[in-house]
Amino acid sequence: MRAAEDIIKRPYITEKSNAEIANGKYTFIVDVKATKTEIRHAVEKLFQVKVLQVNTVKYEGKQKRMGVHEGNRPDWKKAVVKIDTDPKPVTYLTDGGKTTTTTKKYKSSIEEFGAAQ
Repeated sequence: MRAAEDIIKRPYITEKSNAEIANGKYTFIVDVKATKTEIRHAVEKLFQVKVLQVNTVKYEGKQKRMGVHEGNRPDWKKAVVKIDTDPKPVTYLTDGGKTTTTTKKYKSSIEEFGAAQ
């Protein structure tokens, strides 16, 4: 498995993505070959949050010219990650029938995102 820093390149900050932060949705530019599962694990590892959903969009690079020379910009991939803004402790039954509660230390937001909430 690749390192989390190789999968998530940078945050994608626009007016729309800043508005979605209030709903717990964060947008990232990710590696083109990254899968949704890899993106989920990378965000959980880097930011210590609980990821609920990952949506991805793949963009093809535009064709650009400079004088008579033509070339393509690189392809890129955008991921919209929805995090759990109200993490609750997990409750389960043990072998003896006792109820056990584990409290996982998840954050409710990503402070390092670089956008004002």
